Amino acid sequence: MTPGPLTVRYFAGARAAAGQTEEVLPAGRSLDDLTAELVRRHGDRLAAVLRVASFLVNGVTCHDRQAPLPAGATIDVLPPFAGG
Repeated sequence: MTPGPLTVRYFAGARAAAGQTEEVLPAGRSLDDLTAELVRRHGDRLAAVLRVASFLVNGVTCHDRQAPLPAGATIDVLPPFAGG
């Protein structure tokens, strides 16, 4: 059985840099692997956002960027927000 795909959701500046609100990618990778793939797909503009973004995996902040992402996970890309 193939692991469920990963859903990546982009917010604010990440959405603008990626040119879309969400995309689906194959599972079986870490957050570092995933971000490298996203940079290959979308280029330097998204790379700049990803360097400063926070990531939620199924609603929980991801602290270990080398750990395998769970199959079927939703990853939220959250750039820094202005305001208070």
